[in-house]
Amino acid sequence: MELSATFRDMEAFIRGLQDQICNGLEAYEPIQRFQQDIWIREQGGGGWTRILSSGKTFGKAGVNISSIHGVITKELASQLEVEEGHFGACGLSLVIHPNSPKVPTVHMNVRYFETKEGRSWFGGGTDLTPYYPYPQDFKEFHQTLQHACNSVIPASYEQYKETCDKYFTIKHRSEMRGVGGIFFDYLTGSEAKHADLVRAVGESFLPAYAPIVERRKDEPFDVADTIFQKIRRGRYVEFNLIYDRGTLFGLRSGGRIESIFMSLPPEVEFHYNWQPKSGSAHEKMLSYYQPYDWING
Repeated sequence: MELSATFRDMEAFIRGLQDQICNGLEAYEPIQRFQQDIWIREQGGGGWTRILSSGKTFGKAGVNISSIHGVITKELASQLEVEEGHFGACGLSLVIHPNSPKVPTVHMNVRYFETKEGRSWFGGGTDLTPYYPYPQDFKEFHQTLQHACNSVIPASYEQYKETCDKYFTIKHRSEMRGVGGIFFDYLTGSEAKHADLVRAVGESFLPAYAPIVERRKDEPFDVADTIFQKIRRGRYVEFNLIYDRGTLFGLRSGGRIESIFMSLPPEVEFHYNWQPKSGSAHEKMLSYYQPYDWING
């Protein structure tokens, strides 16, 4: 299958974006650096996995890109509602797990998919998973995303924000895994505005997240804060292994297991019937794991 110019443009964009984001995150690490693992997919394509572990600010950070092609299996064709045949897919996916409970976990993904038969689409999104109630941080994160989306497609943030709230809901717990962000999928690949949107979202990552890291990374925290962080990271694991489309797609398409599971946090805790202390910051934080209008609220 000959990959399109749109595919090659997206591939070049995510290569540059990976460098940009890794350099930005390394600015908070005096010693640790991202380690790169280049891998080849037997069925076609490969990727560049970059992981930073045991840093001063980040306990585990993964910024991965992949560009794969091959034959769509019958199961995958049914899931994607496309014909069986050849496909190409490329994207960047990152998950950052900081050490401090005062700094949120963050996820971001941008991707492009095309088939030999001429179907193509963009997808992507980003969401914030905080462990301490700093509503101004959450508001500023959403404001940055609103500007990125609406500067390309007017009023699109509001739609993608609602989709994100629904997508990142842990259904069996009736709560979101964080405070949301944006999420979109199946945006027609032939429309230039959708490629521009993906670029705007990718380039908004550091402006949305880095100010929070800078503001919170050196704040003091206690054992109770760390326990709450690990419990909430357990919820993160629940979502990723049960509901996340990217994880399920990777597993069903013969993806690279090490890269797929890089999103999982280094440490989690599962407590039976855990309840926060009444009046605590953690009790307040639980109230934020529900849909909320961060722009006008």
